[in-house]
Amino acid sequence: MIPQHIFKEVAEFYHKGILPKTISIGPRIQSTIIKPNLAVIIANWIDKNDSTPFLCNKYKFNLIYQKSRDGFDCTIFNNKCNGQGPFVVLIKVQSKKIYGGYNPIGYTLRREQWEWLITSDSFIFSFENDQDIHNMKIGRVINPNRSIYEDSNDFFINFGGHLYFQKLDGPILYLDDYGNYDNIYNINYNQIEIIEEIEVFSVVKKTCFDYN
Repeated sequence: MIPQHIFKEVAEFYHKGILPKTISIGPRIQSTIIKPNLAVIIANWIDKNDSTPFLCNKYKFNLIYQKSRDGFDCTIFNNKCNGQGPFVVLIKVQSKKIYGGYNPIGYTLRREQWEWLITSDSFIFSFENDQDIHNMKIGRVINPNRSIYEDSNDFFINFGGHLYFQKLDGPILYLDDYGNYDNIYNINYNQIEIIEEIEVFSVVKKTCFDYN
């Protein structure tokens, strides 16, 4: 027999797209920034599904860098992220809002000289808090030629100038500081935030039958 509360949540999920509260349907994530239900949302976005969540653990999110554990150090960040494949970065700021981005290319060999990386699959996003599923925002890249700015000498990450932080300024997150005129991502940010925590997760795709 299926308990009534689980049956009700599954029915609401299939008919209304409401995420279950008591059963896990998404990828496990070892995060102090977001709850597992937000990992489901991010996994959907990676699949270019912006509406209905899926019902299997389709991705593994492996923690490869954490500011509170590894320090705010650009060299350490580069070493931790190099060769790890596609990744999601999460940034919690003092206001408790959460920002982030998905880099489908990853860092294969970061170089000190700058260059633009080309991809049509990257995106940036924000949540109001660690459980927000109603006021979230996503900005998908609309200028693939300038989707990700690569400069490991100065920047930790830089999504088209719309979302970035760099080593010279300390833990400060810039949002749309100079990227808006290029219109790289279809989202409007215009502020500077103080970073509390940063987490980077490598994203590994798996089958729906692999739950390890």
